[in-house]
Parts: sequence; C-alpha cells; structure tokens
Amino acid sequence: MNEERYILFDQYLQNEMNAEEKSNFEKQVSENEEFASEFASFKIAHSQLENKFGIAAEREAFEENLTKIANKHFNKESSKVIAFKPWNYAVAASIVVLVGLFFFNYMQKPVYEDFNQHEQAYFTERSIENATLKQAETAFNEKRYKEAVPLFEKILKQTKTPEIQYFYGISLLEANKTKKAAIVFQELRSGTSVYKDKATWNLALTRLKQKNYIGCKEILLTIPEDYEDYVEVQVLLKELE
Repeated sequence: MNEERYILFDQYLQNEMNAEEKSNFEKQVSENEEFASEFASFKIAHSQLENKFGIAAEREAFEENLTKIANKHFNKESSKVIAFKPWNYAVAASIVVLVGLFFFNYMQKPVYEDFNQHEQAYFTERSIENATLKQAETAFNEKRYKEAVPLFEKILKQTKTPEIQYFYGISLLEANKTKKAAIVFQELRSGTSVYKDKATWNLALTRLKQKNYIGCKEILLTIPEDYEDYVEVQVLLKELE
C-alpha cells in the first residue's frame, strides 16, 4: 500500500473529504477490488488503534511519537510536499509505522508473564513450627516452584487449608503443571474462603498460560469488582479485546 492511499483512507474515515472527493473514493472502493481490500484492512487497523488509544492523552502521546518517525521518513524524500495534519503524518509513515508497529506490538495477545506477579507466602508467622512448611515458604518466595510443589504436597497430606492450597496451586502453575493447577484453583473457587477470588484470578491466568484466551476472558468476567486487585482484571480484559 502506498502513502497516498493511507492519506486517502484516513481522510475518508475522518470525514475530511468534500462531496465530490467522497463520491470518487466510494466509486473506487466499489470498482477496484485491490483498493477495496486495502481499505478494509486499513479500517480494521484504524478501529483497533482507536480502541487502544481512546483516552485523549494516550492518543496524543502516541501520535506525537509517530509524527517524529514520520518526519524522519519524509525528510528523506524532500520531493514529496504534502500538507496534512499530524495524524496524517503518522498514517502516511508507511507500513513500517502503521502496520509493522501496530500489528507486531499492539495487536499482540497478552502473555502470562505480564501478569504473574504473585504475593509472598508467610505461613510460619501464623502456624506452629513446621520445618517442611518453612522449606515450602522459602522455596516459593525464592521462586523455586518446582522444589516447592512436592513440599506442599507433603504438607497437604497432613494439613489441608485454603491458604496452603492456594500457594500450592501457584507453584503448580509456575512449574507448568497447568492441569493440576486448574483443579486446585477450581476447588478454591467453588469454596467460600478468602482465597476464592484470588483462585479465580489465577484460574484465569492458567487459561492465559494455555493460550485459551476465550476461556480466560470468561473466567475474568466472573470476578467481582470488589476484588482487591480488580484493576489487574480490567487491564487483562482490555488486552484480550
């Protein structure tokens, strides 16, 4: 797609054409299959950008960055003298800016590693002295999850509490034992403990790690707004759009 078409597409979508220009544009869309296909692709990208940068401040900052890139691009081709507003500069900065930057960075699906910031475990502060529990706590907090899994399993044979189950589930998830982790979180989710909503969140993260984006979104939508980390829920839901 050439730069002039980017400009035309954007001007049409921004309703900046007069009646004659609009009529000619729509005629091209109806008669030129290639032109229509490119315009359809552009509309999708444009719509996604609008969704991503709907907040004015964010969009303004984004456009400013793209304008800088576009200026560098057009300075190399001084023969092209085209007058259009800053957003058109961004649009006309070729496929490298709009399609490359957007599709590779902004349309990328969220990943588990962006959301797996787990709280620390502090069992021994509220429990009787237990060497295995202390070992599990240390292993978990030092992110040695594979070591923590068998320690938690040993503890759960004697003492099964929602707290221990919860941290066991996280350890399983981090150790890539997603099926087992899902079972643990589902059980906690079905209960009434204080770990109910936390377990639901981590069950959603389990689906995210499995790249089951639909399942992840469905679970996220069941988390109540009074959940202590609901902001994270909203962020992930936004990323899944």
